[in-house]
Amino acid sequence: MHNVVTAILGGGQGIRLWPLTQDRAKPAVPVGGKFRLIDIPISNSLHGGINRVYVITQFNSASLHRHISTTYRFDAFSQGYVNILAAEQRMTSRDWYQGTADAVRQNLTRLCETEPSEILILSGDQLYLMNMQAFVRHHRAAEADLTVAVKPVSKAEAPGLGVMRIDDTGRIVEFVEKPSDPAVIDRLALDEHAIEQLGLDAAPGMVLASMGIYVFRRPVIRQLLEGTSTVDFGKEVIPEAIHDYRVHAFLHNGYWRDIGTIKSFHEANLELTAPVPALNLYDPELQIYTHPRFLPGCKINGCDIQRSIVCGGSIISASRVADAIVGVRAVVRPGTVIEQSYIMGANAFDARGIGANCEIRRAIVDLDATIGDGSRLVNEAGVQETDGEGYCIRDGIIVVHRGATIAPGTVV
Repeated sequence: MHNVVTAILGGGQGIRLWPLTQDRAKPAVPVGGKFRLIDIPISNSLHGGINRVYVITQFNSASLHRHISTTYRFDAFSQGYVNILAAEQRMTSRDWYQGTADAVRQNLTRLCETEPSEILILSGDQLYLMNMQAFVRHHRAAEADLTVAVKPVSKAEAPGLGVMRIDDTGRIVEFVEKPSDPAVIDRLALDEHAIEQLGLDAAPGMVLASMGIYVFRRPVIRQLLEGTSTVDFGKEVIPEAIHDYRVHAFLHNGYWRDIGTIKSFHEANLELTAPVPALNLYDPELQIYTHPRFLPGCKINGCDIQRSIVCGGSIISASRVADAIVGVRAVVRPGTVIEQSYIMGANAFDARGIGANCEIRRAIVDLDATIGDGSRLVNEAGVQETDGEGYCIRDGIIVVHRGATIAPGTVV
């Protein structure tokens, strides 16, 4: 694995995750109470023994750069690193990244300068755990030019993903990016024979979808990208490559969530609070690395807490916290009820936080926000989308902006 390089795609402007991406790159968004989204692909790479990592980004990268530089420090003998590759003007291109393939093409020189045997490409806005060493070994054993990590999904999810058909050897023989035609989806659907042959944990009628995770042989990625104008891996590179190259699938039966919208972000975080979550963050062999904070333990003062994650340095005096995540250094005062919400906490110990006698349901409260006493953030009217002073509603979920102050007695 020492001869593999990882490139993590930081994503675009993150408009669908706004306001969480208002002043930070998408991979820098806090997740699970104490982590950042970027910690997921970096940890997966490091657990696979791949410690030469590049993060390709172009929007609001300051906080992401700070997090990476203070978290991922390697000793002088490991030769490992995690480097930011921010968008920049070059003699060959003065344009910003136009898509996933274009982002990699503009950085190919740096990705290939150590002459790696393979380049592993990961996404910076997904939640999953995967054995990357098994992924690369599968790629090598199949003598593939390109291998795509795939997962069975329902037909309802197919229009938002790249779906495919593979033969009995695991080679991809057909690939369609975000199909809208039901007939195409039906044609690509798995039957009982395919499920048995491939050893899938799936039901008939499901389809195989790309996870946006790839491993390329270095010469092949250069052939596919250099001197071309292709923009996206899913829309252009993979559909074209299956005709002339050995393109294989690596089957992943574990948990995987694409976090591209406020709704998916909210759901993915609350799924972690289940008694036995689908994504096991308590696996000692696959722990998620993040910035060490050296915080004191959480202090709880007479609070009923059910199915929740409460992080270090927080002080909880609420009446009830259920199906929720309370992040680092959060302060929640007496009489407050928090349900189905993600309270991100604070960047420093502060007397502000969540006031007394508040009611917060189906909400995301970003870092360093202040909620005044007696506020009710519940969206009883079921509004799907609106903007207010210091908050907005997206997909029916209330999102309090980073550093915002919600006046006492506010009802949303």
